[in-house]
Amino acid sequence: MSDSKRFLAAIELTSTNTPDTFSAMPQSVPWEKAYGGDMVAQALRAAQATVEDERPAHSLHGYFTGPVTALEPVEYEVTRVRDGRAFSTRSVVGVQGGRIVYTAQVSFHTPESGTETYDAPASAAVTRPEELPTSADAVAGFDSDADRYWAEGRSFEMRHVDGAIYHEVADRRPSSRIWVRSFDKLPDDDALHAVALAYVCDYGILESALRQLDVPWSTPGLQTASLDHSMWFHRPIRADEWLLYVQDLRSIAGNRAFIAGRFFTTDGLAVASVAQEGLIRTPR
Repeated sequence: MSDSKRFLAAIELTSTNTPDTFSAMPQSVPWEKAYGGDMVAQALRAAQATVEDERPAHSLHGYFTGPVTALEPVEYEVTRVRDGRAFSTRSVVGVQGGRIVYTAQVSFHTPESGTETYDAPASAAVTRPEELPTSADAVAGFDSDADRYWAEGRSFEMRHVDGAIYHEVADRRPSSRIWVRSFDKLPDDDALHAVALAYVCDYGILESALRQLDVPWSTPGLQTASLDHSMWFHRPIRADEWLLYVQDLRSIAGNRAFIAGRFFTTDGLAVASVAQEGLIRTPR
């Protein structure tokens, strides 16, 4: 059954005996390493817990510094770097098994009323999500643990405009367009919806590079890992409504791929931007 319980469980924080320190459990996945979006979302949630609700996050910059297992919790230590009149800064360190596995800087900003707004337009018109196959449709006929996870285990619907690449790459353009939204309606909490976007944005962000390399996700021996990840939140977000995730490959060198991405509402409004460098090792 497809639902969003896995995501909500992953971002549930437990307070520790140390001030501004929280623990969270990574979700189980069909691979040895935990999903990178867990660390991004959990670190953001921990930082949010130390800032007043009226001051939302506007940017996050993180580094994945070591492999994370889903068998034990990650402890997030938050440092209150600064609280100014309009901005707050938090430093977050994720620790598992005595090792630092994730670090992040998160900035918060009290909303201001500007005199003008502008957004670079989205790409050309794309097929509406209702007209596209689901991830479950894309892996129909396959029955591995990974296929079941892709179909319903990620808490979010993902519908590929350019065709899914779970088992084959039909379109090798170095870009990817995916409609995403949570399976279930989420609570009316702007901070939680920002965390939801931080969580889901790590799914598929390397796909534009895999398309260029003609390497589907199910390729035996394929190794991928997020190295560093940045996000900018431009406006309040509803992660339980359709968002178009547009990703463009900018570089591949030394087994590292750099991808830039943007999220748009169905009306074409830009709500967030993403940039990531990831490791891709393809079988020789």
